[in-house]
Amino acid sequence: MIHETAMVHPTAEVADGVAIGPYSIIGEKVKIGEGTQIGSHVFIDKWTHIGKGCQIYQYASLGAAPQHLRYNGEETYVIVGDNNIIREYVTIHRGTPFGNGKTVLGDENFIMAYAHVAHDCILGNRVVMASYAALGGHVEIGDHAVIGGIVAIHQFVRIGTYAFIGGASAVTRDIPPYVTASGMKVKLYGVNVLNLQRNKVPEEVITGLRKAYKVLFRSPLTMEEAIKKVHEDPIYTLPEVQHMVDFIRGSKRGVTRR
Repeated sequence: MIHETAMVHPTAEVADGVAIGPYSIIGEKVKIGEGTQIGSHVFIDKWTHIGKGCQIYQYASLGAAPQHLRYNGEETYVIVGDNNIIREYVTIHRGTPFGNGKTVLGDENFIMAYAHVAHDCILGNRVVMASYAALGGHVEIGDHAVIGGIVAIHQFVRIGTYAFIGGASAVTRDIPPYVTASGMKVKLYGVNVLNLQRNKVPEEVITGLRKAYKVLFRSPLTMEEAIKKVHEDPIYTLPEVQHMVDFIRGSKRGVTRR
């Protein structure tokens, strides 16, 4: 059902079962998948693609131009997967032609009120962003990560899968997968055991990650020495430990270690 006061551009593609609330605006070449529910006063700008079964609450804004001085109206995108929940006043900006060209959210993410996802960000699946969390441009967030309220993440930072960032934190370097981190000068506080257990990760994997964490982030070794030690340990046969090591090796901004 499309409310009579909603404005839908003639080039927009709206699938069956989509509901669009009063005074919402759907822009040029927008695509909305089957069963998605859009509340009142929502603004979805041009070139935004939304998957199936999403819930987009009142006053959210998706697909507006990126906040970048070099952007000059080029055709770029916001791509939102299936079954995402996007709450009140969330802002998600489209990509830039000198970045990814698109801002991407995977499936089943929960983006709480007033959160901001900047241009060229990539979010995986089942990510939680609490209220007032803000991502700078080009941020990457892995599956099952949880970002607490009032968290600011610097542009180009990566947040690993299953990571947890405590509220009111400032993140300027990469946060490895499977760990908890918090603070205005963010520090690591161990493996995110609770999130791993909730997602039924086997105990032997959690034990292996804890051992790897102690070597990589709590030993006096240099990072190169610590990686070598983990590589030589039987725990390196675990794919999750390998992923943690690969994440560290692939860091461009540097990894938060203390």
